[in-house]
Amino acid sequence: MLIVDSLKVELGDRILFDNISYIINDKDKIALVGKNGAGKSTMLKILAGVNSNFRGTVTGPDGVTVGYLPQVMKVTDGRTVREEASLAFSHIFDLQAKIEDMNKQLETRTDYESDDYAKLIDDFSHAHERLAMVEGINFEGEVEKTLLGLGFKRTDLERPTSEFSGGWRMRVELAKLLLRNPDVMLLDEPTNHLDIESIGWLEDFINTQAKAVVLISHDRAFIDAVTTRTIELTMGRIYDYKVNYSKYVELRQERRQQQIHAWEAQQKQIAEIEEFIERFRAQAAKAVLVQSRIRQLEKMERVEIDEEDKSQVRIRFQQAIRPGNYPLTVDMVTKKYDDYLVFENANLMIERGEKIALAGKNGEGKSTFVKCIMGETPYEGSMMLGHNVQVGYFAQNQADLLDEDLTVFETIDRVAEGDIRTQIRNILGAFMFNRDDSEKKVKVLSGGERTRLAMIKLLLEPVNLLILDEPTNHLDLKTKEVLKNALLDYDGTVILVSHDRDFLDGLVTKVYEFSDKKVREHIGGIKDFLAKKRALSS
Repeated sequence: MLIVDSLKVELGDRILFDNISYIINDKDKIALVGKNGAGKSTMLKILAGVNSNFRGTVTGPDGVTVGYLPQVMKVTDGRTVREEASLAFSHIFDLQAKIEDMNKQLETRTDYESDDYAKLIDDFSHAHERLAMVEGINFEGEVEKTLLGLGFKRTDLERPTSEFSGGWRMRVELAKLLLRNPDVMLLDEPTNHLDIESIGWLEDFINTQAKAVVLISHDRAFIDAVTTRTIELTMGRIYDYKVNYSKYVELRQERRQQQIHAWEAQQKQIAEIEEFIERFRAQAAKAVLVQSRIRQLEKMERVEIDEEDKSQVRIRFQQAIRPGNYPLTVDMVTKKYDDYLVFENANLMIERGEKIALAGKNGEGKSTFVKCIMGETPYEGSMMLGHNVQVGYFAQNQADLLDEDLTVFETIDRVAEGDIRTQIRNILGAFMFNRDDSEKKVKVLSGGERTRLAMIKLLLEPVNLLILDEPTNHLDLKTKEVLKNALLDYDGTVILVSHDRDFLDGLVTKVYEFSDKKVREHIGGIKDFLAKKRALSS
């Protein structure tokens, strides 16, 4: 479908891609992986044709269609949700209009023997053939099915897009791309704005209806479910694995061990050559041999080892004093915004040491519930924090609360205590801040970098009740593993709002579902909860 040949990209004096070549075949489902900054999003932009700042070629057969969903895009207002999604079929409507125009020409023209008339007949025939291929599609039905699958309610479809948040409008853009179903679909973090149920629907679509797909995602469960090929970008090169992500992780570790062994053997060889050169440099009789060894060193292709796997770094949340048996008790809590009911009569009794997830579709009240706990919004009923409870709170806007005049290192140095101070560099590295990054001011950091820094800061503050609202946004797969291990080691109580199934799996033992204005308790992990949901809907 697409052939990438000798692709080279330079950013200043840094080579991002160095003569990369590969082929995207029909029906390929490819996960594009690599550390932040390796060039994953740049690669998608090149494939999509929106970035031409490269050497080499990207080619495909005549008529191949490519669709691209970036992480952030401009969205337009002025239409309803249904009308905006229906633009996916605008090419069909244009084709119908073109056929109607050609039909009128055929009725009125009389130059039957001209080449121009023959071309009109040929174009008319081809247009009808293209239209015949799609005439059986129920466009309105497909639009509705796709929007409902991505989490919209039927009552939402006639509402203007301007009434929805940026995340929901991105869902409309995703719906338009899925409805077009191009030959090659390029998706950059498509699950960022989706809830667990919508992610499951998207998995089914990709597995059953999509053609070739290349995607970037930090949702391990999602990429394992939909991809069968993994292309890793690292140090300007690519490694192409015909396996899903989990199997790739195993093979990559084997490759890195082989690199380490090869590097060690080469270092031993280099040391021996250098020792020979140094020993006989001054002896005229050995001059030819010395020059030969020098040339050998110059021509030697040095073995490189891939970037270190930071997931091996283990960090522990700082434990505060022991709290009472029930850090949080919720009794008959109801939340309304004017006449709009978010949820009612919620009852929770969370025990010390429990790790629970708040699940449900976006807009059902999970983040609002957290704000009620934190006293950020009024409610009816009773919420009581237990004895000696010290809360650590990570909100989705937590990054906005950082001191912009401090450096990255200073931000962490001010909260680190005891032995942990000796590990600050390692901790920053685990969250993708290298030595140069650590000296940057907070004010120059991107939104994702600020979010990661805020998470590190929370890691080092002594608390016994952690409330985390979408903590894995902007974290790559390796860094999420660092955070998950820290939470597994944590002795305190954890309340998590997250749509990341792999992150929640094995971490939480109870799920509170927010749906239909109610909060329902489900004993068991996230997989048990989802299995029950599937059983009820089947």
